[in-house]
Amino acid sequence: MRSLILFLLLSVVASADQTVVVQSPATVIVVPAQEHAEYLARRNLFGHCSRRGHGHEGIGFSTVSPDAACKTACYWGRLRVREIGTAWCPARRGWIAVVRYE
Repeated sequence: MRSLILFLLLSVVASADQTVVVQSPATVIVVPAQEHAEYLARRNLFGHCSRRGHGHEGIGFSTVSPDAACKTACYWGRLRVREIGTAWCPARRGWIAVVRYE
């Protein structure tokens, strides 16, 4: 009986040394450009979103109009635009633009 328990115990310990790796598909949460622009305007911040998906992102600002804010964003006119979001920032009294490129 002792040898049977010892055998079972050793087989459990031996099987514990084997590692099984299960990879699940990565969940990518992408924040829309409009939502990111509204967040920046509410918080009076300038910064790139770490959850923007693939591609480049430009942040722009203007006191004139949302279009002028887009034109001041990085990469404007050099890369193909994928998504644009603009929001009014009361603290800065101007428009913040988030432009996402492909």
